[in-house]
Amino acid sequence: MAKSADRNSGKRNQDLPVVAGNGLIDRRALLGRGVMLAGAAGAGLAPSAAGAEPLTEDPWSMEIGEATPPYQTPSKFEAKVVRTRSNPNNEPRNSHARTPHHLLEGTTTPNGLHFTINHGGIPAIDPDKHRLVIHGLVKQPLEFSLETLSRYPQTSRITFLECGGNSAPMFSPEPMQETVQALHGLVSCAEWTGVKLSTLLEETGIDPRAKWMVAEGADSPRLSRSVPVKKALDDAMIALYQNGERLMPGNGYPMRLLLPGYEGNMNVKFLRRIKLLDQPAMTMYESRTYSQLLPDGKAYRFYFLQEVKSFITSPSHGMALKGPGLYEISGVAYSGTGRIEKVMVSADGGKSWGQAALQEPVLSKAFTRFRMPWRWDGGPATLQSRAWDEAGNVQPTRAEFVAVRGELTKPPPILGFPNQHYNSITSWGVAASGEVKHVYA
Repeated sequence: MAKSADRNSGKRNQDLPVVAGNGLIDRRALLGRGVMLAGAAGAGLAPSAAGAEPLTEDPWSMEIGEATPPYQTPSKFEAKVVRTRSNPNNEPRNSHARTPHHLLEGTTTPNGLHFTINHGGIPAIDPDKHRLVIHGLVKQPLEFSLETLSRYPQTSRITFLECGGNSAPMFSPEPMQETVQALHGLVSCAEWTGVKLSTLLEETGIDPRAKWMVAEGADSPRLSRSVPVKKALDDAMIALYQNGERLMPGNGYPMRLLLPGYEGNMNVKFLRRIKLLDQPAMTMYESRTYSQLLPDGKAYRFYFLQEVKSFITSPSHGMALKGPGLYEISGVAYSGTGRIEKVMVSADGGKSWGQAALQEPVLSKAFTRFRMPWRWDGGPATLQSRAWDEAGNVQPTRAEFVAVRGELTKPPPILGFPNQHYNSITSWGVAASGEVKHVYA
């Protein structure tokens, strides 16, 4: 939910430095807390003064609380902060669990809320018996147990993972009235720890003819994808930990391939085999499922990179603003090519823009949280964000995206994947009532 605001903005609130149409406030107001707090005080948002009477003693402060559990879980009052699931009855098909971005803050996705897609359920792998084999065009094939890998130098990095089909409902010719969780919930960001893949490949001795490798999982579909050796030797990792603890089962326990910036399906989970090849394996998943269609009927042969993207998480569809006043527009931006350079925010459908503040740290191939103070005047508004990365890549408008990638003739099922790699601007329309909906602008 967006930050609360008063219905009668005071003079100080009116004096906040507006930089664009429809009430966007200079991002320096976020950096200079005096300006921000002055505006908040004028809007009735400042802390209330303590009265002469003592604070009320609520029941929970008058009795002994619950015992500390062996593994801490969220408060019962946060029971609605959960993933939405496409296959709760575990039918024999793939299953998706989407991250509730509109209910989260910061840039790190909790392990229990990280998105997952599993094509054959979650295998119950015995970590003591699981093995990773590296073979093919190598001088010395090797086999690694989990215990063996734990002896190698460990490294950590924070990076996002995004399904190639994330945001696919936006190929619809008309905006689908769905939450940010339904539209963009197949992307998350975490700290991953494990062994650099280059370390293992160098130990096996790569044959100069090897330009590709095929990675295979231990799940029942034996999901496999081809990966350029150049990427494997760059920043790829055999991930063993997620946010400090062993991988969640749905995220590939006991080990997975991590390819920062590449589409999620290539980050093969339950990893059991890597075979070095002189050409791509052209597996079923890369030949049929993950070949992006173009308007002329052709398809990309390979489309690995997750391009620059951003979306506003608050306010967003399904929320309601409680009257005119001061709010914060916030969301996440990320790029598969590196760091986010800047994020621009509009409150009038792209007619004018203001530069958002980027929350530190701004890391390569990771979520970057952006923030923009906004004074809503109670009239209709259209909120948008647009991101640039350090390589100069810019998030396209919807018109620019559709001109290259096309759109559907009718709305798709919300859980369907009519196409992939959608990264254009998302627009949220705010009505005079305060209701927020998904719109195209």
